[in-house]
Amino acid sequence: MTKFNPSNKESLNYGEALDPIFKITDKEDAMQYKKAYILFTRKFVESEAKAEEIVNANIGYYAGYGSNKDRSRIEELFECSHPVFGSVKKNGVPTGKEAFECGKSGQTLESVRK
Repeated sequence: MTKFNPSNKESLNYGEALDPIFKITDKEDAMQYKKAYILFTRKFVESEAKAEEIVNANIGYYAGYGSNKDRSRIEELFECSHPVFGSVKKNGVPTGKEAFECGKSGQTLESVRK
């Protein structure tokens, strides 16, 4: 199993918290990792629901830095989606023009496509 925060640091940068998601290929491992990440994040926010929302957004967003194949696998394993583009399964991969428009307008992919 992939250990979240193996050095038990009090704070982590995004790479320390999220780089391991690209190596996880097993659903059980993904869920235990996500649970530990939520518990870690819970220390900094008002509720577990908020911690889970942040973790889902962070994992979904960070997965977007990988290949489309990696992003799709990570979204499925971690039960999350990209906070701007939504899930690959539902929305597919945005075009360069769509991604640019999302960044420029601050809208989600679904809003840009309407």
